[in-house]
Amino acid sequence: MAKTIAYIRVSTKGQNLDRQIEEMKKLGIDEKNIYSDKQSGKDFDRIGYLYAKKCLERGDTLVIEELDRLGRNDDLRKEWQYFMENEINVRVLKLPSLNLNYDDESIKPIAKMIRNIVFEIFCWEAQNKRETILRTQAEGIKCALKQGKPYGRPKIEIPANFEEIFRQWKNGEITATKGIQLTGLKRNKFYDFAKLYEKKVRN
Repeated sequence: MAKTIAYIRVSTKGQNLDRQIEEMKKLGIDEKNIYSDKQSGKDFDRIGYLYAKKCLERGDTLVIEELDRLGRNDDLRKEWQYFMENEINVRVLKLPSLNLNYDDESIKPIAKMIRNIVFEIFCWEAQNKRETILRTQAEGIKCALKQGKPYGRPKIEIPANFEEIFRQWKNGEITATKGIQLTGLKRNKFYDFAKLYEKKVRN
């Protein structure tokens, strides 16, 4: 019996999957059949995706919210071709023109041709959009450099009291949490500066 599996993804661990999960559940997809990753789409070496792909057989349906939830590079074409060759339906919620399936044998060749054409158009538009964004960013950086303006994240200076706070922390006089409060740094920056000071002490 053909089954329906959903795949959802966000790019970082700090992002939330709840909205996409609820969207799939509204379609009647059981949560046990929803596979997910919190990882960049730069490649397909993702545990959730690989498990979802392994579960899919001929006649099954893979549901995704957007095509770029699968990935965004040239390997996306290889994955798409794999699904087409194995007659696995891919339902893209935000791209309904791709949602022709293989249920009707009489339209199977036409459906496949149309889906591949739409897919290639989408990839072309996505690539153009990405190249435009990268070009705009590069031009912005170039202009900023010409005008002597800084770009990127502002550099965080080491607080004037850090050396004394570091010494107290290393001597066990205060906790790291207290040291973070006293220096006004974020936790990761506090430890970054601590590593620098430890090297300084050793040298």
